Amino acid sequence: MEPEEIAGALAEVAGVVIRSLADRRGMSFTTASTLGRLEREGPARLTALAAAEGVAQPSMTQLVQRLENQGLAVRVSDPGDGRVTLVALTDAGREVLAERRKERNARLARLLATLSEEERRELGSAMRTVAPLVRRLVDEPALADAGGDEA
Repeated sequence: MEPEEIAGALAEVAGVVIRSLADRRGMSFTTASTLGRLEREGPARLTALAAAEGVAQPSMTQLVQRLENQGLAVRVSDPGDGRVTLVALTDAGREVLAERRKERNARLARLLATLSEEERRELGSAMRTVAPLVRRLVDEPALADAGGDEA
């Protein structure tokens, strides 16, 4: 396969996986992504969360208010500048994320169990190749974008 074909197939698979692994209990992708970001990166300014998640600040404000009402996030003072408010994940938020991951992994494990041993080996090999590539795409978006501009 040519790189363009592989890129298209990978993007299609990613979209299907994201849609199919959505929380059946009504948590939006943006909500889950925001909670996950708070877990990975720690407390953040509302404006930084909005930019990172690609939503308008008023939308993020509403989302954070919902998360606060559900006990999944809380606003805290920035230890470096008491005038600044940060959004932080609560223990309940961490528990929700852990439960989501557990359920997602169980669904995937059930699906993977339907594959033959050879198919699982092949998929494992493909994952060892694609996982670092996807991490680079996320960690170095400017580098990944620059690749297509060298014509």
